Amino acid sequence: MDLSTKPATTETNLLRVIMLSSVAALGGFLFGFDSGVINGTVHALQGAFDSDAVGTGFNVASMLLGCAIGAFFSGMLADKYGRKYVLITAAAAFIISAWGSGIASTSTEFVFYRVLGGLAIGAASILSPAYIGEIAPPNIRGRLISFQQMAIVLGLFFAFFSNYNLASIAGGASAELWWGYDAWQWMFWVELIPASIFFICLLFIPESPRYLVAARQSEKAVSVLASITNWEIARKQVEEIKRTVLGERKPRMSDIVNEKTKKVNPIVWVGLGLAALQTFTGIDVVFYYGTVLWQAAGFTEADALFTNVISGSVNIVFTILAITLVDRFGRKPLLLIGALGQAVMLGLLAIIFAVGVEDASQGIEMSGTYGIMALLAANGYVAFFAMTWGPVLWVMLGEMFSNKFRGAALAIAGMTKWLANFLVIISFPVLQASVGLGVSYGIYAAMGIVAFIFVRRYVTETKGKTLEEISLDQE
Repeated sequence: MDLSTKPATTETNLLRVIMLSSVAALGGFLFGFDSGVINGTVHALQGAFDSDAVGTGFNVASMLLGCAIGAFFSGMLADKYGRKYVLITAAAAFIISAWGSGIASTSTEFVFYRVLGGLAIGAASILSPAYIGEIAPPNIRGRLISFQQMAIVLGLFFAFFSNYNLASIAGGASAELWWGYDAWQWMFWVELIPASIFFICLLFIPESPRYLVAARQSEKAVSVLASITNWEIARKQVEEIKRTVLGERKPRMSDIVNEKTKKVNPIVWVGLGLAALQTFTGIDVVFYYGTVLWQAAGFTEADALFTNVISGSVNIVFTILAITLVDRFGRKPLLLIGALGQAVMLGLLAIIFAVGVEDASQGIEMSGTYGIMALLAANGYVAFFAMTWGPVLWVMLGEMFSNKFRGAALAIAGMTKWLANFLVIISFPVLQASVGLGVSYGIYAAMGIVAFIFVRRYVTETKGKTLEEISLDQE
């Protein structure tokens, strides 16, 4: 039975809202797991496919091309077919990608399956927070959308934890583990479990009420909202939603252009800026290349993998803190604090790597003291990110756009985020080899300052407003 048919008897059925949000957020868990699992396999993949530095960088970054494509087209497809059914398709892609990445025997095969996984991540990265935002009450919407980031960091943590344990059992990521398969292959196959759970759970959640109104299925929208509040409030909400959607047709990409000015709506540019700046401060370098970095800083492979578990734990703790703060202090203050905090920590990393390298011609090997200092600064950076830009970006993207063009704006913002991610990930090995980590982290620190200026000048607070109020503000 579709759960959307059962009305609630209370004004806000908090348990149901949390349940629906948690199912959608499983997409974030897979986003995090799929992003983090590559971290412990970089050296193993290099050996398995006999790839050079450029080839290794592309193996790691290839998924991000799929993410950009998935984010762009999923937004439009979600406006045409609904959030739920696009997420179901993404869940199936996660399953195929996880299996294929483990069985790949060549770099070409591996890239194909990683791109497929990227398509799923791109879709989940924008549709999971969008779905949550469209079913959540405004007073707790920020905390519920933050489930997305909590799920992402949990996915990262479990990927790191799984990688560490599998490598420990086998004696290394490249070592044989079970039934003749190497540990790195099992690292990818672990994802089959959460991906299958996500697929099954999606079958039992209702469609987004905002989509249903746009698709001229108002009675179904009332039924969904009534299961969260009650029938009287649900009917009023549907009438409010009708005022902010284009009732005569479904949304389309051209709706991002303002009818009066004939220019792209300014809020779309703000969304693009936030999406790019979250990535340009270098967070993905820590999560994608963490094992390589810490091994280069003097840690063994086992210690480097365990260090990733520590960073994942820090990420979880400070994301929990963010969930308690986002609806209390607002989105903009957290973004401002985070931008400066990240810039400071990245600046420290730049100095440490600039002065702590023993022999630049031999790589980035550092003494024990500098390695520990780098570890502390990196986790300080992770803490600031997890408390601010990590969750708040998804909160903002899930609520800042008008009902009239939310899918289209999310498509462009999501594509921007993943293209920026691809640029950072594929350029990092080149930066590391050419100018060193000191300069590289200095660049990321400078982007933190740019992010502070951008937020202060262009971002408008959305705390406590309904999606319809936010939509009307953009008229």
